[in-house]
Amino acid sequence: MSLITVSIIKADVGGFPGHGGMHPDIKSRAQEYLRDNGSVLSDFHVAHVGDDLDLILLHDKGEDNTGVHKLCWDTFLACTEVARELRLYGAGQDLLSDSFSGNIKGLGPGVAELCFTPRKSEPITAFLMDKTEPGAFNLPFFKMFADPFNTAGLVIDPAMHDGFSFEIWDVEEHRKVVLHSPEELYDIIALLGAKSRYVLKRVFPNGGPLPKDEAVAAISTDKLSQIAGKYVGKDDPVGLVRAQAGLPAMGEVLEAFAFPQIVSGWMRGSHNGPLMPVGWEDAVCTRFDGPPRVTAYAFQVTPESLGRAADPFRDIAFDNARRTANDITDYLRRHGPFEPHRLPLQDMEYTTLPQVLEGLSSRFVSLPEAAAKGGAKASHKATPRAEKGH
Repeated sequence: MSLITVSIIKADVGGFPGHGGMHPDIKSRAQEYLRDNGSVLSDFHVAHVGDDLDLILLHDKGEDNTGVHKLCWDTFLACTEVARELRLYGAGQDLLSDSFSGNIKGLGPGVAELCFTPRKSEPITAFLMDKTEPGAFNLPFFKMFADPFNTAGLVIDPAMHDGFSFEIWDVEEHRKVVLHSPEELYDIIALLGAKSRYVLKRVFPNGGPLPKDEAVAAISTDKLSQIAGKYVGKDDPVGLVRAQAGLPAMGEVLEAFAFPQIVSGWMRGSHNGPLMPVGWEDAVCTRFDGPPRVTAYAFQVTPESLGRAADPFRDIAFDNARRTANDITDYLRRHGPFEPHRLPLQDMEYTTLPQVLEGLSSRFVSLPEAAAKGGAKASHKATPRAEKGH
């Protein structure tokens, strides 16, 4: 059977209001543009989380296809025009170039794509996040494909018993490595645990009925801060996961998000907060522009159609995760601008904080070690010891 490709290409083209949500006219324009110009596609679905517009696409053109990517770029431009007419905040925020250059990567929008041979039944879930970074997928995807406490199939399903391989990117040194689970499990954790630098990109099966060279999960790893050299918004990543028949069951895939882990992003891309799994109606970020959200669009894909989208996080079984996320939100917000709610300085390099610190730099004076020690001794001698009984 011929290969098919499922792609998610996303961008922030303007929020409503502020950075909180998506104006319905933006989604309508995206629907209209793809319908009128999407001959390169087999099917599409327009989605959103927070202020991010997400185009979920089905086609047979493979990854990094110029026609598919150009279509999405033009769709974002058309939606940006609407955003400007509506005077929305951050209109065209993620479009960091004036022209398309053959591939949308490096131009601002995030991309996750899976090219594979379709099975008789092909359940796929698109995960969309807002107010966080690509490394927010490290823990839940690790749990799906390497943690038997999350995914029982790793233990009891012979088709999964050989485990999976993790393609991990070093987004600072611009290099990658492929590590294999379970034999290199601790090395995988060593990297994925440093989620701001090492980011999971793809997962491949080590054995079982699926081709070893066809990815079963993919994540966008675009780092807007490194592309632009200044803060232009967090990366708001997206991910794709295939499920069942030699892969984690749909319930195991979703279970990985039942724990509201702490992720970086939130207000001004400068704070830590809980990742809250929500249904489509709650995919808005209002409290302190957050807390960070993840929503899901699940499809039963055929070679011709994505089919009808399901809303799995709407389930009341995730209510406790949401309550816990709200409790964590209350706790962290009480820290105000202090760490650990605010990110550590090394993670604030591309925010606006360095401009504030630069303005203070000329006011600092040297603190020589000898003078500091002398001052300490003098201060000690000048303070008389209290008499006993006084």
